[in-house]
Amino acid sequence: MRTSWEEAGWERLADGVARRRLPHWDATVGVVAGTTGVLLVDTGSGLAEGSELRRQVRGVLGREVSHIALTHPHFDHVLGTAAFAGVTVFGATGMAELLRREPEALLSDAVRHGADPDAAADAVDTLVVPQHTVCGERTLDLGDRHVLLANVGPGHSAHDLAVCVQGGAGGPEVVFCGDLVEESGEPQAGPDALPACWPAALDRLLSLGGEDARYVPGHGAVVDARFVRTQRDDLARRFGVSPE
Repeated sequence: MRTSWEEAGWERLADGVARRRLPHWDATVGVVAGTTGVLLVDTGSGLAEGSELRRQVRGVLGREVSHIALTHPHFDHVLGTAAFAGVTVFGATGMAELLRREPEALLSDAVRHGADPDAAADAVDTLVVPQHTVCGERTLDLGDRHVLLANVGPGHSAHDLAVCVQGGAGGPEVVFCGDLVEESGEPQAGPDALPACWPAALDRLLSLGGEDARYVPGHGAVVDARFVRTQRDDLARRFGVSPE
């Protein structure tokens, strides 16, 4: 017997579109269901979270995830990917090479933020990196629904990918932003951030979604274009980025 998104602990954003805020680091994952495919946006912080996400999606839709889009290469968004064996994975250009080149840095970051060292090591050892890269924009065909993957960064990282979904029945666009946008706290600029480029990345995000879109942050509640624009201006002031 299938469950609803709400019963499974997800927030329904549009017909066939939902998201969930995961425990521990409050990272958001999203799902987009079409007639011939199911896209998962990010995979959580480890194999246990990834496996639970896979079980939940199957329980609601009665189908398996067919595609994964990783919004950026941080541990709390990618370490569940190995729980989805055989799934097609997309990421921004250069992300796969980074993850292959610096697994120790990924593990160190996870443990430094409180992940169980053994569980994190297992997730890093089995990590599935993107097989398909997005340089500019790429459209996924999920049957009755097309999803736009857009390489809008750099900003929060060197490899920021946005996922844009048209809401059903003429509803507003839903834009999964990754950590380019954060609502539950100040946007985090780690050592791999490119602060001088971040405001421009948010401008590109706004041009894709428009004024009426629902913007889904990497952490926190769903926001509107006004929130994204305000965060863009705050980041520009914070990092001393002059308007073009």
